[in-house]
Amino acid sequence: MYQSSNVKGYKKLRAWEKAHKFVILMYKYTKDFPRNEEYGLTSQLRRASLSVPTNMVEGQASNSKKDFLNFLNIANRSLVESEYLLELSFELQYLSKERYSELDNLRCETGILLNGLIHSIKTKL
Repeated sequence: MYQSSNVKGYKKLRAWEKAHKFVILMYKYTKDFPRNEEYGLTSQLRRASLSVPTNMVEGQASNSKKDFLNFLNIANRSLVESEYLLELSFELQYLSKERYSELDNLRCETGILLNGLIHSIKTKL
């Protein structure tokens, strides 16, 4: 990712960077889902995963740490929703074991960083 001195605040967050990669990969892999899932599981997975970095971006622009924390908690809930949807996609054999593992590992890494950020903000309230 290109870094400059004018990098926006949210792009400095490692949690956002991982969440962004998670979304990109999610969109790439859900292109292969059955067409009849376009408005079902495909759409839900994309919305849930996209909610993670977008809530980080919106929260980072908040005027208070409390508001930021609220958006981070929403991002975390969306990440947990993604966990179930990934498991379902794997069980329905829409995702190969390799793709599922890659997405799930990235989801876990994002979750660890996001929970660390949440904890850090909580200690500053």
